[in-house]
Amino acid sequence: MGATMKTAQWLTGRVMHERLRPARHRFEYPVRYVRCDVARLDALRCAWFGIDRIRPLALFRCDYGAREHCDLDLWMRACLAQSRIPADGEIHLLTIPRVFGYAFNPVSFWFCHDRAGALRALYADVRNTFGEHRGYMLSAQDHAPIVEDTVLVCRKTLHVSPFCDVAGDYAFRVRQRGDRLSISIDYRDRDGLLLRTAIGLVARPLTGALACRTLLCAPLFAAGVIARIHWQALRLWMKRVPFYGKHPPTRDETGP
Repeated sequence: MGATMKTAQWLTGRVMHERLRPARHRFEYPVRYVRCDVARLDALRCAWFGIDRIRPLALFRCDYGAREHCDLDLWMRACLAQSRIPADGEIHLLTIPRVFGYAFNPVSFWFCHDRAGALRALYADVRNTFGEHRGYMLSAQDHAPIVEDTVLVCRKTLHVSPFCDVAGDYAFRVRQRGDRLSISIDYRDRDGLLLRTAIGLVARPLTGALACRTLLCAPLFAAGVIARIHWQALRLWMKRVPFYGKHPPTRDETGP
């Protein structure tokens, strides 16, 4: 496990989630992601990292995009063309990899750049615990480059938490400085700001030695995501936060 992945990075950091009402509720957890060029996924194949096959770490194409076994690079470029976004450069996927075949990603992010390297679109690939998913294609006004003070807004159309209704909108902000990446998401419903989420990450080259240390020190980091979701749901229920239950999907789940 000594080789370095030239087309991928390993990002570690923390995620913070805060609910403002009707009861304040805040938690923070460590997180681990892989970031890779979707046009070069096959270059990641090795004994410890699989593409569409179970390995200690792996990515499965059917977990993203249209949820089919297809070329993710071509799929996203078709979505960008449909939205007339001039992102003709590299496309990077930020996601929690499968660990020995399992992972749950509440949201994966696609960073779509132009040939000059400017970020032109952010695609938030959201999944809920009911097996439903939705993609939010986010770009700046007139599809201008996305910079640190750019606010990317979209309407909420997927039922994510049983403690939130399907109403309101999300506001995303992305900041990239060297090997540091931060993503913030504010959720507003009819009454204003309800939830704040902040992800702070540091990137480094993905190596076999790093993957081995991660799996030895935190072998359940992928499975822990779903366990923490249910634990925090129990805490909200104990605080008597209103429970909305499951909502049916309102749009084609494979669309951008």
